[in-house]
Amino acid sequence: MARRAPPQKRSAKASAMPTTDHDQTESFDAIVRLIDAARQRAYQAVNTALIDLYWQIGETISRRIAAAEWGDGVVDRLAAHIARSHPGLRGFTRPNLFRMRQFYEAYAGVGDQTAALLRQVSWTHHLIIMGQSKRPEEREFYLRLVVEQRWGKRELERQVKLALFERAVLAPPKVSPVVRQSRPEAVGAFKDAYMLDFLDLPQPHTEADLHASLLAKLRQFLIELGRDFCFVGSEFPMQVGGRDFALDLLFFHRGLNCLVAIELKVGRFEPEYLGKLGFYVEALDRDVRKPHENPAIGVLLCASKDDEVVEYALSRMAGPALIAEYQTQLPDKAVLQAKLHEFMLAGDAPG
Repeated sequence: MARRAPPQKRSAKASAMPTTDHDQTESFDAIVRLIDAARQRAYQAVNTALIDLYWQIGETISRRIAAAEWGDGVVDRLAAHIARSHPGLRGFTRPNLFRMRQFYEAYAGVGDQTAALLRQVSWTHHLIIMGQSKRPEEREFYLRLVVEQRWGKRELERQVKLALFERAVLAPPKVSPVVRQSRPEAVGAFKDAYMLDFLDLPQPHTEADLHASLLAKLRQFLIELGRDFCFVGSEFPMQVGGRDFALDLLFFHRGLNCLVAIELKVGRFEPEYLGKLGFYVEALDRDVRKPHENPAIGVLLCASKDDEVVEYALSRMAGPALIAEYQTQLPDKAVLQAKLHEFMLAGDAPG
């Protein structure tokens, strides 16, 4: 019986598929992503260990002072002892040790969900929140937003300065009934007022000025809108019947899985504006929305609004719409804090 010739071995060079520059770039990018992910996990692990350490030190100092075992002067000696034991080790001065005590006392007894948030936030963020937030609800409010929105130090300071907590409590978003009833999760994704203090707008300004400035500062505008907003287009073209229309700004919200139409008005809100906004939302749903996406939501962004007029206008609005205002001047935080104090007292008062 004739033997079959063994198959010839192909050289590695001959069997290898040619690699294009594009393939190499994709492979390199994949490795960079692995490095970034590992660095993020390492950073989070270090931060968790650091926050746990500061908590334990703060608890020890708080309990011993409360039990009259230590006086305030002992903390000075503790700071000096740490400095002698670990020369060059920074972060354990007398003021910082008292901040650790404040950290423990601010959050002692909180629930598991808040405790988990504490470990996800850097010590620098904690110092800003503790230093500028007076209420437990306010501290938790900013903790959640830092984690959800991934705010850096500057953005957190900006939002605290802009009194975001006070504004969120005193002025919740103005939405149509269909949003509140069928899309309640959408309410928390929007604001009653958007702070556009980063725009260099002339006074007075036109809608074209506002539009152009928002596009020029799109990154800051996206941060103000929220992390899940993605920009789709400006003067987004739509054709209905034989006519052409242009929507001012179109975004997509990843969390809500829907398109968000934003119409700009530089004057006060007028009820007739809702008709055009509703028309755009309907056109998006019919001609632009993909099968797996939720119905679109419309936002009318005005320079000012009368809340009673807004309430009347939205009460019979059949479509998913919100009315918000934009502000270019920083709010008076002291006034808002006073109003919040009155609001809280009224809420605590017996009915």
